[in-house]
Amino acid sequence: MKKMLQDFKTFALRGNVIDLAVGVIIGAAFQAIVKSLTDDILSPVIGLFARTDFSDLVLPLLGVEIRYGAFVTAVLNFIIMAFLIFLLVKGMNKLAALGKKKEEEEAAAAPPTTKVCPYCRSEIPLEASRCPHCTSMVGAAPSSSQDDDVDDPVGI
Repeated sequence: MKKMLQDFKTFALRGNVIDLAVGVIIGAAFQAIVKSLTDDILSPVIGLFARTDFSDLVLPLLGVEIRYGAFVTAVLNFIIMAFLIFLLVKGMNKLAALGKKKEEEEAAAAPPTTKVCPYCRSEIPLEASRCPHCTSMVGAAPSSSQDDDVDDPVGI
């Protein structure tokens, strides 16, 4: 039992679970705001055209009242909520892209740590005087014996 409680504690205190819980709580509060917007502002404005409270519109059918006004209000709630979540996610993606762009700029501004071997085109450290791939002499001042052997990439 103690092991199960420890596993649950590890699971519950993981960052993703906490973030999800906070998101659900904020989403529920946000849903109340959107519901108030549609019930208290949009429905009465739309109800002006119907000459009644929009959420009270019903269609009597065989002794049963079909409350299509309440359904349309719920659809409006959904559309508004989906659009606002879309805008929120789009904004978060834009912020994440700014962070990545900043990291890429910092990486581009850093001095290079490698160079390309002129013979085999492999990347090698800047300090290297010999290519580990083709064993050619690179970047070092040529000795007098290598001046005569310019065509020999191995430097033998």
